Amino acid sequence: MRRIAALLCLLGLFACSSGPQEANPALWHVTDAQGHEGWLFGTIHSSDRPLAWRTPQVEVALARAEAILVEVGNLADEAEVAATFARLARTEGQPPLSQRVPTKDRPALAALLAKSGHADGDFAGMDTWAAALTLARSGAKEGDARNGVDRAVIAAAGGRPVVELEGAAMQLGLFDALPEKEQRDLLSAVVAEASVPDRDLSISWRKGDMATIERETRAGLLADPELRAVLFTGRNRSWTAKIAQALKSGRAPFVAVGAAHMAGPEGLLAMLAAQGFAVKRVE
Repeated sequence: MRRIAALLCLLGLFACSSGPQEANPALWHVTDAQGHEGWLFGTIHSSDRPLAWRTPQVEVALARAEAILVEVGNLADEAEVAATFARLARTEGQPPLSQRVPTKDRPALAALLAKSGHADGDFAGMDTWAAALTLARSGAKEGDARNGVDRAVIAAAGGRPVVELEGAAMQLGLFDALPEKEQRDLLSAVVAEASVPDRDLSISWRKGDMATIERETRAGLLADPELRAVLFTGRNRSWTAKIAQALKSGRAPFVAVGAAHMAGPEGLLAMLAAQGFAVKRVE
């Protein structure tokens, strides 16, 4: 279960604390033909301990950046984000959760519900996607969103503009707009993941191990073509357009988003390169 929760954290789809843990996360320098520059920084959204992520290269990039681009700008306002979740998640009259998964998955769902302290009927007023995320969170390795790197990047912005690529309402709205079949596929993926041995992807993030992170973007819920199109490829395509605009405008953006979005041929790096930008990993 930690594996799917960690992947959701690396995707920025929800926020998953001894001294700070040393980290050497991945950072890329991006330029266009006119010499405009920017940086892409892969983040993680929570940690059980503070993270020492401001390496010398990251410090240089932050100092030179004129704008900060993030997925969600109000992460610190937990009440507002929770209210957005509650507003979108409610639909009265839903069937018990066990009726929303195939018969073969019902024993595993029952075990997951028992482990998380929920009953089958507890989600009668909640959309399937919201129930899936709730169960994924409850099975995740405990972490503190206050240690999340995105929040720290926003705090480091100072007086510079912080630009949202997505926002909480749009982010959660992606789930809310999924057809019921795909919401149930998401729930089934969470249930299936509960029986998989835990893997701590935060270790891969701290090492800047993009090969491992890329493999995770081809497994679990992202192996489902429809879910992948909405939660990964489609978001990357939308963000690439906004990042490219910020780069071409000469705003020298520092783009901080979940590290999984950088990975593979459908990641932000590949999409920017396909548009003619030069992308070079510097950390």
